[in-house]
Amino acid sequence: MTTAQNTEIESEGGPFTRWVRNAIDNPGKVHRAMFYVALVFFLFTTLFPIYWLVVLALTPNNLIVDMGVVPHGFNLSVFAELWELVPLHLYMFNSFVIATVTTVYVLLVSSLSGYAFGRLEFRGKGGLLLLLLIISFFPPAAFLLPLFKLFTGNVVVFGLHSPNLFNSMGAIIIPFSGLFLPLSVFILTTFYSQIPDGLEDAARVEGTTRFGALFRVIMPLSAPGLSTAGILTFIAVYNEFFFSFLLSTGDPENGAPLVWGILAFQGQYASMYNYMAAASLIGILPIALLVVVAQEKIVSGLTAGAIKE
Repeated sequence: MTTAQNTEIESEGGPFTRWVRNAIDNPGKVHRAMFYVALVFFLFTTLFPIYWLVVLALTPNNLIVDMGVVPHGFNLSVFAELWELVPLHLYMFNSFVIATVTTVYVLLVSSLSGYAFGRLEFRGKGGLLLLLLIISFFPPAAFLLPLFKLFTGNVVVFGLHSPNLFNSMGAIIIPFSGLFLPLSVFILTTFYSQIPDGLEDAARVEGTTRFGALFRVIMPLSAPGLSTAGILTFIAVYNEFFFSFLLSTGDPENGAPLVWGILAFQGQYASMYNYMAAASLIGILPIALLVVVAQEKIVSGLTAGAIKE
């Protein structure tokens, strides 16, 4: 077939036919186009809420009516004035304490569970893992009423009342630990199962116990998995809203987290949306920095644990 005939065939059909033929002949160009389209869509859906918070924060509250996509004003003083109206630093400190304590507890328990599921053989292991997976699918709202009754001292067992933990950090840390424990267990189970048995056997020969082998050999070799589980748990607890709002009355002295500091600008008859937006930006700044710094560890930890060697 001559060159002229090829040109005549390519010119036949409509634009869609020619586009399909060009896509088949140049798949690399199509892949790049799809990548950039997905990238633009992802950046828009993730960064636009941040941009909208900036717009609301910079616009005076009396001008937040029928707004467009640009601020109606440029009020930077809102970022300094909010500290005088609400002790936002106390709310942020409470969130950091709650997230840190929950992360430490989750890593400790999930390390023990991951060692049992990943390195020991016992009857019912598959069923327990499946049960843990099923429980992790339950919506958090399903646990609210039982937990509220438990933390207000209304559960009686053998004549003993449950402790009254409502409006304290304990009422927030305990549910968070249960909610975010399954993910860490699955991550660490995958990592611990990949450690060669010879390394643990060598430590056992030297006289260490299973706990010693876990803390001295298994966990240091699984540092990417531990860091991934810890960072994901910390971020999820710091950003959690549901239990933080329902199990606290909002007093920073009683351990109320950041979400209450943002809602403190919402009154009965009026809401200061610009202050709420500014407080939200300040609140997410530490987590954004953490994600930027630890993104390589998160990605490497998830990908390394996804392949069984």
